[in-house]
Amino acid sequence: MTHLAVNVNARLLNTIAATLLIANSNSNLYAGDSTEASLETVAVTASRVPQPIANSASSLSLVDPFSLTQVSHNHIQQSLSRVAGVWASRGNGQEHLTAIRSPVLTGAGSCGAFSVSEDGIPVRPTGFCNVNQLFDINSEQAGRIEVLRGPGTVLHGSDAMHGVINVISAAPSNQLENQLSLEAGANDYYRSKYSISDRQGRHSYRLSINGSSDGGYKDDSGYDQQKLSLRHDYQGIALSAQTLFSASNLNQETAGYIAGKNAYKEDDRKQQNPNPEAFRDSQAYRLQSQLVKNLDNGGQFIVTPFARYSEMDFLMHFLPGTPLEQNGQKSIGLQTSYIRPVNTRLSLQQGVDIELTDAYLKQSQAAGFSRFPAGQQYDYQVDAIVAAAYINAKQRLNDRTSFELGIRFEAIEYDYDNRMLAGSSDENGDPCSVAPCRYSRPADREDSFENLSINASLLHNLTQNLAASLRLSHSYRPPQATELYRLQNGQLEAELDTEQLDSIELGLRGKLSLGQQRLRYSLVAFYMEKDNVIFQDNQRQNLDNGGTDHQGLEYELQWQLNAQWELSANGTFARHRYSKNVSLFGADSSLDVHGNDIDTAPRRMSSVRINWQASTNTSAELEWLAMGKYYTDIDNQRSYAGHDLYNLRVRQQLTADISVGLRINNLSDIDYAERADYSGFVGDRYFVGEPRSYFADLSIRF
Repeated sequence: MTHLAVNVNARLLNTIAATLLIANSNSNLYAGDSTEASLETVAVTASRVPQPIANSASSLSLVDPFSLTQVSHNHIQQSLSRVAGVWASRGNGQEHLTAIRSPVLTGAGSCGAFSVSEDGIPVRPTGFCNVNQLFDINSEQAGRIEVLRGPGTVLHGSDAMHGVINVISAAPSNQLENQLSLEAGANDYYRSKYSISDRQGRHSYRLSINGSSDGGYKDDSGYDQQKLSLRHDYQGIALSAQTLFSASNLNQETAGYIAGKNAYKEDDRKQQNPNPEAFRDSQAYRLQSQLVKNLDNGGQFIVTPFARYSEMDFLMHFLPGTPLEQNGQKSIGLQTSYIRPVNTRLSLQQGVDIELTDAYLKQSQAAGFSRFPAGQQYDYQVDAIVAAAYINAKQRLNDRTSFELGIRFEAIEYDYDNRMLAGSSDENGDPCSVAPCRYSRPADREDSFENLSINASLLHNLTQNLAASLRLSHSYRPPQATELYRLQNGQLEAELDTEQLDSIELGLRGKLSLGQQRLRYSLVAFYMEKDNVIFQDNQRQNLDNGGTDHQGLEYELQWQLNAQWELSANGTFARHRYSKNVSLFGADSSLDVHGNDIDTAPRRMSSVRINWQASTNTSAELEWLAMGKYYTDIDNQRSYAGHDLYNLRVRQQLTADISVGLRINNLSDIDYAERADYSGFVGDRYFVGEPRSYFADLSIRF
């Protein structure tokens, strides 16, 4: 990558920050107050149609436009930290692993636990997820981010066991609008964002593009990334349409873990990159169009056709021999929904979803040794078809109480075509020097899975400003294609079944007003049991007889103290444990882990933010992120102590159309790990957190 050099003097930045805090002018910093904007907000993630969050029994959270502007994230983790129970564990560059009411899931069984969508359409096909797929979405210029914590509804189906992240594109404006943002920061970071929007009669559009370049904190790391979103809205009398085209490109030089106990605290180790050869190149394109027909009976018919294409090459630096993986997916599909009122108290929503996928995966290695053969190791294609039908009924029992019951049936069929010799050998059929070879290739086969999910909920308004909810749900996740066909150590057939999760949650949410003070709060207790958990045992066989349980308490609050000060907080207290004995790779086969905490599962996570609206044009936010202790191994003998981070964000409106922002990450400059892990090969290892870093931006509207 080619980068310009930037050398920002800390004293100068402090002077700029002080100047911004005392500046004042006559124009508005934002188009509306953050608290007022979120009081009666609507979300679409739980029902595919706009619905007030107050009318849903699901645990829905929102990262609103005010927060997205304030955070101006260069990694989506920085915005998702504002949601209770969510941890987008940051790897190197744009990489991440997700946790929603769960530990950070890695390896076999990790992919597909969360649904990642853009305007309601999953980013990747069912059965072909990527744990890093959030980097495919233009979240940097999104309208908002909605998060459903816990199992999805019957409108979601597979891959929504622990939660749903739905990035909503920014809506077009009502008049011509141009926005340009230029940004620079630590480690030769540069980003530009541009958006143009307008409305002509019934048609409106918004084009949003951005490009970023990061030199990387660690040696031989960094990335270049470009994203584009083009949205067109048509608003007719009886028919409306919302069409979105998205594209993204990532070229990343990847840095791996550094190993050694507390290596993240050693100044001469922090910037080391043990894998300077590693890289990731990823491209994704998506097109979707939601058509909404208003019916004479007061109902709606919604149909959303979509098409997706993605491909990625990356060097798997975390595996011996650093093999190269190449994968790609082409898919088309259709979501439908028919919403109709049966009477004044009962409404039904039903539909059919269909998806067709053509995917491939290749893996090769330049040089071989021991069990790791040189040359091609995998080369297969998988065609998949998914068909689902659902119905959801919402009954208003009385003026205070509503009840929902939904059911979904879904079937997926894989048609696997092995394009190499079947078995455990090198590409020519020769055995490895130590048999069996590490990689095994099943013969051609077909696999199918049929699943049923049921959701029931009760929402009761105790008073005008206080509501209680109860939600029961059963969700599922069929095996991913890689778990079925990318086998190891002589395993030629993986007899895997669908993962199943049962969940119960109790919620309480309300609001209080006293003079200028306004308080909104939400409290949710949950318990989940997961069976048929897919994992890789200590012989590297893919098995499905694992079991885990998950329980916790989540809270979110927003307290407007007066016109200038607002306090927001969110957090979770949770336990994620093994409910059955499993023998994971690198662990003792005789180890009794029943009741142990799952690794990388903090019992405590929280975020506290205090926002100061110093004047109409000046805003400052101080954020405290607290990460609790978590174990890094299955036997709970090794752990990471946790950390506390502080971030400062300041924004100043200079004129009606020009604003500047300053962000200081890791304000107290502590040593911390973005993620700690333990490997039986190298011991303790870490993704190192970056030291204090500064970012400044200039935004112009014209």
